[in-house]
Amino acid sequence: MRDLRVAVIGAGPAGIYAADILANNHENATIDIIERLPAPYGLVRYGVAPDHPRIKEIIKALLRVLRKDRIRFIGNVDYGNDVKLEELRTFYDAIVFATGAMDDRRLDIPGIDLPGSHGAADFVSWYDGHPDVPREWPLDAEQVAVLGAGNVALDVARMLAKTGDEQLVTEIPPNVYEGLKSNKAKDIHVFARRGPAQIKFSPLELRELAHSPNVDVVVHADGFEIDAGSEQAIQRNRQTKQVVNTLLKWLDNPPSTKAHRIHIHFCEAPAEILGTDRVAGLRTERMELTGDGGVRGTGEFTDWPVQAVYRAVGYRSAPLPDVPFDHVAAVIPNDAGRVFEDDEQVPGIYTTGWIKRGPVGLIGHTKSDASQTIDCILEDQDALPRAESREPDAVLELLRDKGVEFTTTEGWVNLDTHEIAVGEAAGRTRIKVVERDEMVRFSRVPAAD
Repeated sequence: MRDLRVAVIGAGPAGIYAADILANNHENATIDIIERLPAPYGLVRYGVAPDHPRIKEIIKALLRVLRKDRIRFIGNVDYGNDVKLEELRTFYDAIVFATGAMDDRRLDIPGIDLPGSHGAADFVSWYDGHPDVPREWPLDAEQVAVLGAGNVALDVARMLAKTGDEQLVTEIPPNVYEGLKSNKAKDIHVFARRGPAQIKFSPLELRELAHSPNVDVVVHADGFEIDAGSEQAIQRNRQTKQVVNTLLKWLDNPPSTKAHRIHIHFCEAPAEILGTDRVAGLRTERMELTGDGGVRGTGEFTDWPVQAVYRAVGYRSAPLPDVPFDHVAAVIPNDAGRVFEDDEQVPGIYTTGWIKRGPVGLIGHTKSDASQTIDCILEDQDALPRAESREPDAVLELLRDKGVEFTTTEGWVNLDTHEIAVGEAAGRTRIKVVERDEMVRFSRVPAAD
């Protein structure tokens, strides 16, 4: 095998898995994982709710990859600004884009841009301590609507319903705790446009709604439809059966007596966000099941007196400078990971993860997806354009010359150690550092004696 230098843009699971698979299958490959943020792990760090620490156990496996001899993490480097595609081609034979999907998919209904209408991805970034979002979040609404029928909608509803003190055992930073502590939300209404057998909640995520001593879950009978098609779905899929059984138990709950309530409504599609200067309500249309998993509108509308709306209708990838992008599908056009433009393969450019296939699938899908892309690189290696500058430190010198204060794997370990130490002093597992400058400062590797 020829020696191979590869850059992976994005240090989430997709990018790290791609680097690992390539290193394991090519003994002469060296891989740099270039990340916009000072810390690695992408949505594992900035997309998982803080009260789900068990999901973050994957970080241990990802760190083992970053510590491999032929894999290098280069953080706090913004592709397109700090370094451009043509510059990367100077140092690497192949470039894999694995930048994921961090933006909210747009919901085109009247009133969607009113103040008080929020994208779920923005809220998730705030409560996960993302360095590039505002430090404060408006939490003055007593009645809130959450639009969506997936696990992100459940995360948003749960974070809005639980008290700040309940979250104080997690890794949330002080600004998030103060925000949640002052949260005025009492009733959080989750609206799903289809029925209970068609939603995408996972059984575990759904059951966790009721784990808080301060939160009641109310499933509303109106719209709770189970038709023949739903019965078939329940019998075919064990998880669907578990979800429906959990919802049926809550359907019989007595009236709520707790201070905070999560209401779940089925067959209600958002039609309009009401208000002039800010959100003053939500109008939904009652839907009916069509027997094939779909729904159709009935023309019956209901207005809900909410003061804030959170859109959890899916993530969307953002286009990247100098990289082909399908703006309709919101992915990089590709065939098995090989990037194409105008039906022609772009030499040396590949993609993996959500920006390759769309924001669907779990960690297992991410691994198989990365493997498919790496197979393409291995098949193409003899035809790849050969980078002119092959010294590993050459790209670092470029960044230094530009004044980019990049971080490293060792730097991440420093930051990780600091966050854990601060957390342990407060009786918690970790407290996140939020400010980018502070993240970089704690990531600095001490100079050798």
